[in-house]
Amino acid sequence: MYIIGKDERLEKVLGIVAEILKKGKISCNEYLGEKDLMQEALSFLGIREPSCKEGTETYHLDHLGFFDDISPSRLRVFSSTEELLYKNWPTPLVLLRSLSNHNLRVWAKLEFFNPFSMSVKDRIGWSMITDYLAKYNNPTVLYEATSTNTGMALTALANIKGLKVKLFLPYTIQKASDIILRIMGAEVQRVQKSLTVEFVGDVDELAKREGGIHLNQFENNSNLKVHLRYTAKELDLQVREASLKLRGIIGGVGTSGHLSALSLYFKSKYGDNVKVYGAQPAPGNVIPGIRRVETGMKWLHYVKIDKVQDVTSSEAIEQAIRIARSEGLFVGLSSGAVMATFEKLKKNGALQEGDYVLIFPDHGFKYIEQFATYLEETKRQDG
Repeated sequence: MYIIGKDERLEKVLGIVAEILKKGKISCNEYLGEKDLMQEALSFLGIREPSCKEGTETYHLDHLGFFDDISPSRLRVFSSTEELLYKNWPTPLVLLRSLSNHNLRVWAKLEFFNPFSMSVKDRIGWSMITDYLAKYNNPTVLYEATSTNTGMALTALANIKGLKVKLFLPYTIQKASDIILRIMGAEVQRVQKSLTVEFVGDVDELAKREGGIHLNQFENNSNLKVHLRYTAKELDLQVREASLKLRGIIGGVGTSGHLSALSLYFKSKYGDNVKVYGAQPAPGNVIPGIRRVETGMKWLHYVKIDKVQDVTSSEAIEQAIRIARSEGLFVGLSSGAVMATFEKLKKNGALQEGDYVLIFPDHGFKYIEQFATYLEETKRQDG
């Protein structure tokens, strides 16, 4: 088990974040009373600091630039490939007609529209590198334990920033990852362990010995921060734009960054009217990009998740194929796991009438080996 200690300061900051979202405003009395913690909370949300002159003023979040970060290029013209990432947000939200009916409407947020890893991990790669360079401005070698997507995101952004990357992959993931990451310019090493979290400590020690920096997606608060500041606010605006009656959000449990941020944001603003569900691999199963809660999650323990659903690797593959054949979207295995979770919740009568958003983390092209093995086994069984 990957042990992550309790962070009392983070707990206080996230408590303030929740209160700010719940109230939709900031009072100067509260701000000045806990200025240090409040400033950190505002940074998590991407809000300007209030200009508290008399100490009695109250500011609505919109007056502090709450949604200013969400400003896509209208005609999709970008001045750099880095800008192509963050100025291209929001990622699309699309109705899945094959899954929807009059009472239940199902939407997918397509994170494979991110350009570097074709996954949600572009967000945290950008956030971790940007925050690191803003604080230290120290060109160095970046070290990371990854199952592919975070490695792709970090390598792409490191190339843009003039940095080098050393990546460490578990032996269980697809061989294609080595080729992709080496083409992109990363130094890649396989580790004889099945999960990235099993060797995070080893990577940390190696980085220190060799004078590099281990960004550590599993504990770096830039992970949670980027999803609060961008992903959650994007989805909120999209829900408003489409006039959705949002009942639930379903996502995969990986580092727990995006699922925790979405839960903190939507439950703080809208209460338990919005349920949040997570997908994890069933015991003994491997689904790239997600893992079981007991393997160690930092941010999941500061928020409420209504249910974490077990999914087998076969169920994830089957649902990914179903989406390809019904909606024309070639999604990854973690997206298939999110779909399988939705189907199980629906079958068990857990879903109320309304709209549900499924977070599809990545594209399916990286998982050709798993799809090929599944199709071959299915062919043999069919005889």
